[in-house]
Amino acid sequence: MKAQLQDVSARKWRYRIFSVTWLAYAGFYLCRKNLSVAIPLLETHLGYSTGQLANVIFGFSLIYALGQFIFGVLSDRFGPRLIVGVGLFIVVLANFLLTAQSSLVLLTILVCLGSVGQATGWSGLVKTMACWFRREERGVVMGWWGTNYVLGGSLATLFATFVATSPILFSSWSWRRAFFFPALLLLIIALIFVFGVRNEPADVGLPGVEDGLDFSANAAKDSSAVFPCPQNSRSVIRGLVTNPAIWAIGIMYFFLTITRYSFLFWLPLYMTQHLGYTLSDAGYTSSLYELVGFAGAIIAGYASEKLFQSRRFPVGVLMLLGLALASLFQPFLAAHGHAYNALGISVIGIMTYGVDTLMSGAAAQDMGTAQAAATASGFIDGVGHLGEIISPFLVAAITSRFGWDVLFYIFVVFALLGSAFLAPYWTYIPHRSTGGANFNG
Repeated sequence: MKAQLQDVSARKWRYRIFSVTWLAYAGFYLCRKNLSVAIPLLETHLGYSTGQLANVIFGFSLIYALGQFIFGVLSDRFGPRLIVGVGLFIVVLANFLLTAQSSLVLLTILVCLGSVGQATGWSGLVKTMACWFRREERGVVMGWWGTNYVLGGSLATLFATFVATSPILFSSWSWRRAFFFPALLLLIIALIFVFGVRNEPADVGLPGVEDGLDFSANAAKDSSAVFPCPQNSRSVIRGLVTNPAIWAIGIMYFFLTITRYSFLFWLPLYMTQHLGYTLSDAGYTSSLYELVGFAGAIIAGYASEKLFQSRRFPVGVLMLLGLALASLFQPFLAAHGHAYNALGISVIGIMTYGVDTLMSGAAAQDMGTAQAAATASGFIDGVGHLGEIISPFLVAAITSRFGWDVLFYIFVVFALLGSAFLAPYWTYIPHRSTGGANFNG
């Protein structure tokens, strides 16, 4: 009877961990996407130029990328509940302080402070999920879990737009509303996270789930069968950063992130400037990239589990090849009408988010295991988000000199390069206990 009760408790805790961590990472986007909504208001009301605001965004992106390397290690060392919790409150504080200033220097400092908090999120929460879910189920679980940043980003944009423009919400606050209300909502989410999550099953007296172990009645019968989610060590970190497979994922993710952020920020301009769409048509059509693209995360997760026996690299290779084909045909599809353009953008979104979620989530967990999942995820995410920094400069340079169609051909090259980096590891399966590697087949 005791074993059965423990098994029921384990299932409840896993649902709780999934829900709270999903909400937490979606919540981070409340105070990330609000900046893009606030930019036109800052230009209008405070007189900042586009160039000045571009420098602010550059600072945010640089701090975010560098923070991935640091906070991944810290989450493994001190536990993600502490690191992510502090990060959430830093983001809240920075956004509240933004409402009380109008100086460009202070704006830049506070946005960068918020970026420090933002950098704690992904690696720490991936670590938490690694401690609660087995490798054999992570593909599917992380596929569903990874919808947090796709749907969360879309909902955050809608929320920030509403609170910043609604005539019924303290209209005299003007642009400040875009920072205050998202921060207020994130404060509630931060409290839910801190009180609702635990780092690992051992924290609530449950057997652990380090790769290959299970929350099962049989395991629970033995009171000694508590397998804590161990902290990292220098040798574990050294083993990760000297593993060529994790570098392959990181370099692939660098190219993928350039592509992803190019679409996120520049799709509306592409459609208005190159295709002649109205602003509303461009906005609604470009939203398909995320709103349809989140399905790619789920497809990739199921494919890795059901078709490739928990191997992530084959799915990554195939979806990158699909991304290359979709990008190659996009100029042709766009030229044949609105419906074809929408179809092409949707397919590109599916392929992008499928690879993105699988390789930065489940694959990172496989690399680090529960010991160093945050370090592995932070390393991959840090290398990848260096691409976010150069993305706007690349788009501006290519489109101004060669046109928009050539940019899509550049994305074809990036997808093929990413696929080439992953292909040698088609049969790669990490060791369950060490974060090393097995080649099976």
